[in-house]
Amino acid sequence: MTNQPRTDLIKQIEQARSSRLIAYITGDRQPFATKIADDIIPIVAQHLEKIGKQKLISLFLYTRGGDMIAPIRLIKLIRSYAQQVEVIIPYRAHSAGTLIAIGADKIVMGPLGELSPVDPSTGHPFNPKNPNNQTQGMEISVEDLNSYFLFAKERAGVKDEQMVEIYKALVEKIHPLAIGNIYRAARMARQIVEKLLLMHLKKNHDQEQIKKICNALTQDICIHGYPITRDEALDLGLSIENSDEKLNPQIWDLYENYAKIMLLNQPFNPVQELQAEEVKKIQYVGAAIESATLNHEFIFSGHIRKLIKDNQATIDVNIESSHWKIIA
Repeated sequence: MTNQPRTDLIKQIEQARSSRLIAYITGDRQPFATKIADDIIPIVAQHLEKIGKQKLISLFLYTRGGDMIAPIRLIKLIRSYAQQVEVIIPYRAHSAGTLIAIGADKIVMGPLGELSPVDPSTGHPFNPKNPNNQTQGMEISVEDLNSYFLFAKERAGVKDEQMVEIYKALVEKIHPLAIGNIYRAARMARQIVEKLLLMHLKKNHDQEQIKKICNALTQDICIHGYPITRDEALDLGLSIENSDEKLNPQIWDLYENYAKIMLLNQPFNPVQELQAEEVKKIQYVGAAIESATLNHEFIFSGHIRKLIKDNQATIDVNIESSHWKIIA
């Protein structure tokens, strides 16, 4: 990684792409992880106001996912300032990040660039492994439900006329409304994928291409975290451009710069952080939205404290606040 300021790296990428660039990075370091959410919309709008109307706007993106509706709002907002939109992916743009990417006219992917399937999860009112604890939820994905029925048919040899019994066995463990919620989430995911693709594809002319992409992202690839590389993304029919030898180090340097300030590659160890101190103030960057002239960071603030409970020393991590802040 070079020691260049991020603003210099942003300007270099802008020059290489003949565009204006906004970087959006969400952190995946627990307990300071962040997700794509609607709170970014007014912040991105501030950046776009400074940038102004452009022929091409590049969104530099790293994320492990988040809210499924925010990508539509984000892409529509950026499109209102740009004739063309591209998303630059140095590494991961999973789940909701993939939704953002497919709403762009072009996806520029580095050698390590990854998309992922869009497999929404929904909460179950209780964990069937621990039915006595009604407050302990259990995440159930659309593909979990699909795979249950596929297993019954393909591996257990259950006939079509017997599937009613398989369903009855399922609702003994999962509330019927939760199953309905899962199905609604699956329908919503497919509709969102289609809406985003139709921002730059034609419904009648590109119908088969849209169907192929929708099927792949919402049902055919059954592992939620499966990494869809740039070659696979191109095979799906997405508009993929491989970053070239000049752009590769630029986008990777920018990613590593954010990884450094957000400590993305370092597990959080409160004992190591505290060392010999009894109390230590902590502050971490959980997300960033940055352009050449404006920088916002999502800041977690709190304390790590050594406590004695039942004659044993424990470490208490207390996050007291988290908010977006303009960085001078």
